[in-house]
Amino acid sequence: MNLELRHLRSLVAVDDARTFTDAAISLGTSQASVSRSVATLERTLGVCVFQRTTRSVTPTAAGKRIIEHARRVLDEAKLLEEAARDHAGELRVGYAWSALGGRTIALQRRWEEANPGVQLIWVQSSSPTAGLAGGSVDLAVVRRQLNDPRFTEALIGTERRYAAVAATDPLARRRFLRMADFSGRTIAVDSRTGTTAEDLWGPEAQPSSVRLVEGVDDWLTLIATGKAMDMSSEATATQYPRPGVAYKLVRDAPPISVFLASWKDDPSVLIADFARLARQAFEGGPAAPFPGSRDFPRGASGDRHGLPDAPVQIPREHPG
Repeated sequence: MNLELRHLRSLVAVDDARTFTDAAISLGTSQASVSRSVATLERTLGVCVFQRTTRSVTPTAAGKRIIEHARRVLDEAKLLEEAARDHAGELRVGYAWSALGGRTIALQRRWEEANPGVQLIWVQSSSPTAGLAGGSVDLAVVRRQLNDPRFTEALIGTERRYAAVAATDPLARRRFLRMADFSGRTIAVDSRTGTTAEDLWGPEAQPSSVRLVEGVDDWLTLIATGKAMDMSSEATATQYPRPGVAYKLVRDAPPISVFLASWKDDPSVLIADFARLARQAFEGGPAAPFPGSRDFPRGASGDRHGLPDAPVQIPREHPG
């Protein structure tokens, strides 16, 4: 039997997403690659794992048992990877859209002071778990609860919501916006990893339509061209300044809860220390949304942006 972990990862990703396309997105690979991996696994085991139709992908009775075993194998493999990673002296933190925005630099500095022998690495992932389920990170910053029994989530703080509108939109000239300003507008929503949903608005101030996007780049492009507007966290406004896009505080919008997600069976001292420092970063109050804002704080050295002398490396996971 010649099974590989990539076959099992594809299997579990398809079960989670229930489509080969979404499974490929979560793994950062192509749909064809996922299909080949699942077909190889089925051929090797001699059983049909998924019942496929033009509209759905559902596991067979035998498939459910196989997927359950595959999850256990992947969990064990993840523990091996984490043991090696701890030995290598690094902690990998995943995020879908933005890390901790204006708080990221301060947290990075505090981490380096408290753990000089452990490198903190930020990894962007387009998966709903910000790379946690795939084992590419040790913990993840998430802004919506995962509702997955494999993970535990700890609230570390809340963030204000900012509207993102085209710089040519009349709303961009206002100091702040309200929820009612979205009435009759088209909003851009990433249903996989975004923080905006139609149910945020009451019936009297509903947006007129929704444009679905995949990731922050599509989101920003749609908004910059004036085809939609939307809301996101203050961290997004900090991390993604874009010509043609204006960010405005939405005063009456509900705050966004920020969680740290990690595996339940991983009582890591490093993860606990990161959670402690992250909570401290939020205890200082709201972070500034972006350079140029009226309330953007000055850094410790007096510079307006509060940036460090050297940039923090925040690598992205590129699709294979």
